[in-house]
Parts: sequence; C-alpha cells; structure tokens
Amino acid sequence: MDKILVKVYIPMLGENYDVWIPYNKKIYEVIGLLVNAVNDLNNQKYNPVRIPILYDKQTGEEYDINASLKDTKIRNGTEMILI
Repeated sequence: MDKILVKVYIPMLGENYDVWIPYNKKIYEVIGLLVNAVNDLNNQKYNPVRIPILYDKQTGEEYDINASLKDTKIRNGTEMILI
C-alpha cells in the first residue's frame, strides 16, 4: 500500500478534493503535499498565510503534525478538513 485516497475539504475555497497521498509520510509532509495539490488543481488560488492544520472531518480531531500517516486512523476514504 503505497498511497491512499482521501477527501479533503478546504473551507477557504469551499471545495472538496480527492487526493492520493503517500502512506509513508508524516502529517506535516502530507499537509505540504495537500497544499501543493490543491494549488495545482485550483490555479494557485490557495495561499494560506501559515501552515494549515489537518482535521478529521467526522470527529473534528486535529492530526498531530509529527505523527506518521500509518500511525493515524487515516485510511482510504478518510474525509479531512485543511484549515
């Protein structure tokens, strides 16, 4: 399992995106990849002032930026919010 497919909601844009992310990364790396992916999909319109925080959309739980993705509950189909 190299990558997983997640759904990311970006409140700043009011948009949802389905994004493949590598399963062997830390959350802070995933956040960077998500920001880049959203910018690529949205003509560089997503320019957060500071590093966004990633939340579980169902529980509202904030993901620890130092945790490895594989050590979280993030799996295929997980819905997240990037604020």
